[in-house]
Amino acid sequence: MSALPSRLAARIACLAAIAAVAAACPLSASAQMPDAPNRSEGEGPWNRLVIRGATLIDGTGAPPIGPMDIVIEGDRITSIRSVGYPGVPINDARRPGPADHEIDAHGMYVLPGFVDMHGHIGGSSQGTIPEYVFKLWMAHGITTIRDPGSGNGMDWTLRHRDRSAGNTITAPRIMSYVTFGSNWSREVVTPKDAREWVRYIADAGADGIKFFGAPPKVLAAALDEAKARGLRTAMHHAQLHVTRTNVLQSATMGLTTMEHWYGLPEALFRDRTVQDYPLDYNYNDEQHRFGEAGRLWQQAAPPYSDRWNMVMDSLIALDFTIDPTFTIYEASRDLMRETRAEWHEEYTLPSLWEFYRPSRRAHGSYWFDWGTEQEVAWKNNFRLWMTFVNEYKNRGGRVTVGSDAGYIYKLYGFGYVRELELLREAGFHPLEVVWSATLKGAEALGMDDEVGSVQVGKKADLIILSENPLANLKTLYGTGAIRLNDETGEVERVGGVRWTIKDGIVYDAPALLDDVRAMVSRAKVEAGIPPGPMRVETIERR
Repeated sequence: MSALPSRLAARIACLAAIAAVAAACPLSASAQMPDAPNRSEGEGPWNRLVIRGATLIDGTGAPPIGPMDIVIEGDRITSIRSVGYPGVPINDARRPGPADHEIDAHGMYVLPGFVDMHGHIGGSSQGTIPEYVFKLWMAHGITTIRDPGSGNGMDWTLRHRDRSAGNTITAPRIMSYVTFGSNWSREVVTPKDAREWVRYIADAGADGIKFFGAPPKVLAAALDEAKARGLRTAMHHAQLHVTRTNVLQSATMGLTTMEHWYGLPEALFRDRTVQDYPLDYNYNDEQHRFGEAGRLWQQAAPPYSDRWNMVMDSLIALDFTIDPTFTIYEASRDLMRETRAEWHEEYTLPSLWEFYRPSRRAHGSYWFDWGTEQEVAWKNNFRLWMTFVNEYKNRGGRVTVGSDAGYIYKLYGFGYVRELELLREAGFHPLEVVWSATLKGAEALGMDDEVGSVQVGKKADLIILSENPLANLKTLYGTGAIRLNDETGEVERVGGVRWTIKDGIVYDAPALLDDVRAMVSRAKVEAGIPPGPMRVETIERR
């Protein structure tokens, strides 16, 4: 059969693919998405697990050290012991005694589990069932995520948070940040409403709140009540609200974390109060929205100017966290790179590919007429944005790692590793990159007593891999990195996470990726899509 050109046919086929993948997971009565299946992966925890001979990168910014033996009892790290020196035999007298289970990690690297500060758990629009999302995250060493908005419903997310905490599903630890005003019986209009809503979601067990904006008095009341109830907060300063509350103003009110970068250039304005919108601009036109956003940093105060320094120093004094999510905007500066990323062929569901493609109705699918001028503007945007974020880190500010995958050609797990590369591009030392991805994220979530670094007494959340990620962050991708073997003359794939450990349970990361590839393969067969790369303009079918 020839390829079907119509948009309707594409949508029908992709819905069929969603149904095929979701068939094994019955829908919960109250959820938009199917529940994750009960865990059948992972071994342990053991009474005593020992990881032998690894080089340790502990997540605190400290340099690597090894060989080390790490003892885990149940879900906790109980001993970290140096057992020798590079290039000489291990000193057996220093080694901890036998265990119920051992991992031979000689020549390998151990890191803390990664924290994704902006991890949406899929959704019905993308057809990304939770098992697919969770396994991609876990296969890339992501053991904790913050779901900003809890878009599958607060009850659904809290239920899966508790199931993950009990390790009855294969999933990262979940922190549920509920979208302001959602899951309630009425609109939030007044400061009194805001306080009542915050008390409602706190009593329900939510971990935090995700804002997009609100009238200043309402926002101030919500943030004040959140602080009183011990809830942390995050905000995407949407352009519909940012003229009334920029990042500096919301941080002063008590906001703990900013997402992306909206609201920060506006706080840096010196000669204007409103972004320089074209007079035919329409916020609901996604190309207008993203195209003009790419020109915003050039309207802000320049690096190291008085205004720039004042905003930065004020945010640092407030112990404010920046979660930049560079990666989710990367297609804006190089669309071809993102659409042809090598992992799409085997790991991107056809329903998700359909969601990514240009559409007037889908958020982030704004490629109506995207060209050189837009990409150049975004490249300039990135230079200024990265300068601010790197200097924020240098002056002691907290920068974390978030991916916002599931949108704009960014795939779960893979997009997170790309964010690490972009922090490196911004000027972070690789040790600073790992620090942001682990302990800094745990600090921002208020979980640094439990996770975020490899430390005695903390949860056993670890990543084990064969390659040195500091030398090449690409070795963290599930697809690995390309290397020439000088002995054989062959080009090889090296790297990828070998084991992800969460709460002392050891997961075979390549096996999780195998499961995802099988899901994608089945979905393509059901949709009549032949093997091989999918194209942006059409989805080829038999």
